Amino acid sequence: MLNWPDVELLAVTTNSDDRGRRAGYTRYALGLAGRADVAVAAGADAALGCYRVWPGLPDESVYWPEPIPPAPTSLDQALALLQHSIEQGAIIVAIGAYTNLALLEKRSPGILRRARLYLMGGYVFPPREGFPNWGNDMDWNVQVDARSARLVLQCSNPTLVPLSVTVETSLRRAYLATLRQSGPLAQLIARQAEAFARDENNEARYGRTCRGLPDDIINFQHDPLACAIALGWNEGVEIREIPLKVTIEDGWLYQRVDDGGKPTRVVTRVNGDKFNEFWLSTVARTNAIVLPYNTRAARGNALDTDFTDEHR
Repeated sequence: MLNWPDVELLAVTTNSDDRGRRAGYTRYALGLAGRADVAVAAGADAALGCYRVWPGLPDESVYWPEPIPPAPTSLDQALALLQHSIEQGAIIVAIGAYTNLALLEKRSPGILRRARLYLMGGYVFPPREGFPNWGNDMDWNVQVDARSARLVLQCSNPTLVPLSVTVETSLRRAYLATLRQSGPLAQLIARQAEAFARDENNEARYGRTCRGLPDDIINFQHDPLACAIALGWNEGVEIREIPLKVTIEDGWLYQRVDDGGKPTRVVTRVNGDKFNEFWLSTVARTNAIVLPYNTRAARGNALDTDFTDEHR
């Protein structure tokens, strides 16, 4: 997003935070890109008890080049950033749990109805053949806080970028050399990609077992794809309006096609290979200048409003 012409990143909020540690990571990354001016606020903390599970955070000494100081803020500050962004007409991209958005709706009923909202998550159809045969339970952003997800889906008019399409994208080992030769933030991505590859071993788990994915896959590009679609990237993108009924059963959220359901914009197809190439060329652009924006963007982890948060 920082390298996307005519876009200004307004703010980042985090959720499932740990006393501001995620917010600290976000500020550090923005500093590497020379964008310490972007507002960052720590949103819903894991201690609130909203989440089904809290996986913790990766080993900081492995994933980061130095100790990163936490950046705790009040939850009210994060919700105010989201509200202000919505009132400005910003694009809101949620790339984590939807907790902050739900808390904002409870505080200011009706505000999400006005939001230009894109949600990374949702499970309407299973992934296509050749990709991981994941079920509804793998939809982390939705299922980790299903009650907040249901509220957001009921109270907003979002575009869903679901798991079934994001699973067709890849961060590949072949990209690391290019990232290492790019700017400081791209170099950090390369460092963290190598650490993630050691931890998750997706090359063996998916690269060798799913014919639709490259052998050297390190991770899926869930969040970058959602951000790109929100900003207008449309290479092979198909968006359909589908009537969806949303229920919670035994603590799990289900989205089912139902003629009486709420019409919802759902991304149903992308060209994953084209997106992978586009992502690399954008992120590896070294002397990018953030120009005055025609499109407003805020990164929120639920992202929330703003984008933030890592999708694991």
